[in-house]
Amino acid sequence: MSQIHSSAKNLNLRAQVIKTLLAVQNGQSLTSVLNQHINIVSDRDRGLYHELTLGCLRQWHALKAITLPLLTKPLENDAVESCLYLGLYQLLCTRVPPHAAISETVTAAKQLGYEPLSGLVNAILRRVSRETEQFQTALEQAHGLPSWLYKRVKKDWPEHLEDLCKNLKQTAPLTLRVNERQVSRAEYLEILEEEQIDAHACELSDVGITLEQTGNITDLPGFEAGGFSVQDEHAQLCATLLPNLDDQVVVDACAAPGGKLAHILERFNPKKIIALDHDAKRLLRVAENLERLELNEHANVEIITADATKWTAEQPVDCIVLDAPCSAIGVMRRHPDIRLLRHSTDIEKTVDLQKKILAHMWQQLKVGGTLLYVTCSILKVENEQQMVNFFAEHADAKEIKIEANWGLTQIHGRQLLPETGYGDGFYYCRIEKIA
Repeated sequence: MSQIHSSAKNLNLRAQVIKTLLAVQNGQSLTSVLNQHINIVSDRDRGLYHELTLGCLRQWHALKAITLPLLTKPLENDAVESCLYLGLYQLLCTRVPPHAAISETVTAAKQLGYEPLSGLVNAILRRVSRETEQFQTALEQAHGLPSWLYKRVKKDWPEHLEDLCKNLKQTAPLTLRVNERQVSRAEYLEILEEEQIDAHACELSDVGITLEQTGNITDLPGFEAGGFSVQDEHAQLCATLLPNLDDQVVVDACAAPGGKLAHILERFNPKKIIALDHDAKRLLRVAENLERLELNEHANVEIITADATKWTAEQPVDCIVLDAPCSAIGVMRRHPDIRLLRHSTDIEKTVDLQKKILAHMWQQLKVGGTLLYVTCSILKVENEQQMVNFFAEHADAKEIKIEANWGLTQIHGRQLLPETGYGDGFYYCRIEKIA
């Protein structure tokens, strides 16, 4: 498909970005290719590489919508399509000077072996640079979702549709969760102020802090000592929805990378907590996080690589946190590659897997115990509808309503939608076993 001739070292920054975009178009997740690709980029250019790659993915379908009318016939060339989107993104969304954006992107097309089409790229980018305002308006007005997803969101959230499309195109804020075993939120805010780092307390999470600026997390005061974790504000609500877990046996059924598990250990002293995940590599991160946060000394934590549809407890447990595998549409601002990687056909498979895990984990829960069902999706089929089906099939299950000043009440559970400047899309439903 691609005729990439030059060795990676000789490519300009735009060509490096295009190679990353092509990898995502070919179905690779950004996380899986990013480290390998960014190593070739000079330190000086890494910030721009990041911004261009993530920005292009975030605006991908909106850029596509405004590019189509500019083409006399379909391109059918992923690399050149990526060149155009990258050029448009720079012209419409960044401070890169137009002449640099155009010449660097045209050079990238040539370096990647598409010289015959570089004239087309040049012509289209020049036209857009002359009519920037019109195209900026068109870009803002485009919903920016793949059409299958747009239809689903429209069906699920007709009255929130416009806001949702707009909010999902923004970047998500950087939010910390302070480790209360080490420092209070007020104290940590003072430490940040002394270091002249702009930050403010979150509204919904009582341990959350939003940073006004981005930077290297590991450089923040107290990182090595385990003073905080990075976690979305809406994800931080999970631990507040659980009963008192002191001296209880708890299962975190899909635990990696361990944010919710660590939060439980910061708040409670369970007798035992079992962290399950099918991905052994990601479970290593759980262990590393617990060590950095100094949470593994006082807690009885068992980390097990296991399939949550098959794993059985030695005896029924008191509480299960089930952060179910999902489409992750609610966290698309943080993982913009989801726009390209997720397909309509994935949803049914995911819903089916959630149902299997739910049914199996429910059998591991003791009577009187609590299961908290969580997803980072905004699709009702994975959330409200999944719960409607669960309650219809389990007479021994009773919903414990979440009384809260956040989110939208559903038939069962509560839904948080992604909001600009605030948290991501999360769904919570609390269930008690009554027989």
